[in-house]
Amino acid sequence: MREALLYEELSNNLVRCNLCARRCVIKDGSTGFCRVRKNISGKLYSLVYGKACAANVDPIGKKPLSHFHPGSLVMSIATVGCSFHCQFCDNWVISQDREISGRNLPPEEVVRLAEEYGCHGISYTYTEPTVFFEYAYDTAVIAKKKGLFNTFVTNGYMTPEAVKFISPYLDAATVDFKGGGDPDFYRRFCSVPTVEPIYKSLMEMKRFNIHIEITNLVIPKVGDSIDRIRNLATWIRENIGEDTPFHLLRFHPNYKMDHIPVTEPRVLEEAYEASREAGLNYVYLGNLPGHKYENTYCPRCRELLIKRFSFDIVKWNITEDMKCPRCGLDIPIKGRYHRGGLTVPYPII
Repeated sequence: MREALLYEELSNNLVRCNLCARRCVIKDGSTGFCRVRKNISGKLYSLVYGKACAANVDPIGKKPLSHFHPGSLVMSIATVGCSFHCQFCDNWVISQDREISGRNLPPEEVVRLAEEYGCHGISYTYTEPTVFFEYAYDTAVIAKKKGLFNTFVTNGYMTPEAVKFISPYLDAATVDFKGGGDPDFYRRFCSVPTVEPIYKSLMEMKRFNIHIEITNLVIPKVGDSIDRIRNLATWIRENIGEDTPFHLLRFHPNYKMDHIPVTEPRVLEEAYEASREAGLNYVYLGNLPGHKYENTYCPRCRELLIKRFSFDIVKWNITEDMKCPRCGLDIPIKGRYHRGGLTVPYPII
């Protein structure tokens, strides 16, 4: 165990956790909503510090991050627990696990393995990194000193305090929306009372110059409203910027929603067009290997700049100074292109 960061002691041995937007008030002997942060005699502790339930070498495109160190490799780690209870979660076996399980993998060992396997950075992913914040923070500090970058794959439901605390060491974040950000969808299918904290944390990430890419899972019949997706794209353009990469992800049946069919490509294509019409320059379709909208195109002249197949870059057509070779437009990619890379995850544990 490890004493938690960002909590406050209240009267009668109560504590308030200030990591995620739920701000759980937890009585002595109990855990918060995430089930991995426990009040013990008026002190809050992380039960998952150093307990990795997954560690893989991944291509960065899997996060997905398309405009951040393209082609690079990341050591991906996770613990059990989550601040959401999504009925469609791909990783429900670990995110909703009620047992504190995992291999002992301290921060120093995570960084050592990242270096050993030729990774360029570390990604805190699979489950929600906010719930293993102390573990992620200590690892990120060491990684930064070693010249590695750090990325979060997050539901975005963290407090402004948490964003500020991690910001000196967090280089990029993929923020995952579901159902176009529809508040009713979040309440019904994710057990989330309000979506406003997600937008606030995105604004904080922008304020601290963290590279941001945004995903939206498009679920047939319950989360495929084109109007909702258009509204989300408009908000992104107006508040985060028109060059923010926006990934529209195909749903596959899983967990408690295994009766819902996969998303039809035409629905994703409609969502793509709506997002482009809303003014976003870089929109991508995910979980559709080989589709033309996996690729990066110049928003001015529509030159094909990066051709992809799933997580693999099969053609790179951007100049060394990150410009379109046809019209000279600056292409907003952070970091350099890492040739080679890995197209499938490589499990460490």
